[in-house]
Amino acid sequence: MTSPWQRTAAGANVLGTDGRLGVTIFEEMTGLAVRTGAINLGQGFPDEDGPAVMAEAARRAIAEGSNQYAPGKGIPVLRTAVSAHQKRFYGLDPDPESEVLITTGATEAIAAAVLAFAEPGDDVLTFEPFYDSYGAMIGLAGANHVTVPLHAPRFQPDLAELEAAFGPKTRVVILNNPHNPTGAVFGPEVLQRVVDLAAEHDAIIVTDEVYEHLVFSRPHVPVATLPGAADRTLSISSAGKTFSFTGWKVGWVTGPEDLVAKVRTIKQFLTYSSGTPFQAAVAHGLGLPDEFFTDAADALRRKRDILADGLRQAGLTVYLPDGTYFITADTASIGFDNALDLARRLPELVGVAAIPVSVFCHEEGARRTRSLLRFAFCKRDNILEEAAGRLAGLGELV
Repeated sequence: MTSPWQRTAAGANVLGTDGRLGVTIFEEMTGLAVRTGAINLGQGFPDEDGPAVMAEAARRAIAEGSNQYAPGKGIPVLRTAVSAHQKRFYGLDPDPESEVLITTGATEAIAAAVLAFAEPGDDVLTFEPFYDSYGAMIGLAGANHVTVPLHAPRFQPDLAELEAAFGPKTRVVILNNPHNPTGAVFGPEVLQRVVDLAAEHDAIIVTDEVYEHLVFSRPHVPVATLPGAADRTLSISSAGKTFSFTGWKVGWVTGPEDLVAKVRTIKQFLTYSSGTPFQAAVAHGLGLPDEFFTDAADALRRKRDILADGLRQAGLTVYLPDGTYFITADTASIGFDNALDLARRLPELVGVAAIPVSVFCHEEGARRTRSLLRFAFCKRDNILEEAAGRLAGLGELV
């Protein structure tokens, strides 16, 4: 029998074949970037802070004494702001008292949701590639991680494969939309099919929507707005990606009162509460004018295109994302069928670090995505222009 930490590590693909905890690819690539002086486009965090008015709001909250425990479900002003945000953008109207829960980032919300509803032997369904915390928490819960492949170039699932993945043991579906690491945005047909299948199998839908405002083509559609979804859907988001304050770790869950209460039962024994002054600042941010949210997406689209041009000049096949701040490139076009090998050479070759997509997959999925690299473009324009210039010469070096 494996220990909880081993199940967690195995689920996140960081347990070695010898049973020991390995170094994550993020640690490895960051270390290589530091040693070589490479531009680190591996980890997905911005290199600029978010709105100054939010930083000032946090400083003001600290100065005014908001430095002790927040209520376990979050400070009232933020719960009200989250509810207002859901109504303003999506027409949803969760009750701030019973249907909104503030968490320590979206990661804690995901962990608490999986631990609340997945039991040993249950099936938890995700798309593949998948964000590593999903696998970690599914493993910790002792559940089975069932995946549905996303297919290039648009990284959409095959609906027949989606239907086949559901079964009598399907208990939870984790739906990440917009999707990390591929940047895919799922259309209404895919989302509605997930809802219908979840209803058919009496499964709970947990949506990770942290990139909700970072979309470039069609507007974001929360699963909870679709027919048949509201009573079984927990919607998760956070301030980190939207406002470029990833270190504040302020997230939230909204959904039906009974489901939110069960998540809160787990969450209160994880962190109980956190980030009191940051919660006040995020409440301010959620009330910013519409232009802030549209301008942020427009700026990110420009950054995407800067990096995409450099990747194309390198001879790579570029899969242009519809959302998030990640872009995927296929290295097979320049003769590499092993992107992990290239990722380990890239910092020395051209001074840029990236992440192989295969690390976000199980064994079969890793073979399918073997030649794909993920780059983060949430950096300053001049940094991206420098990285694009360095990458443009890659084809001549390999």
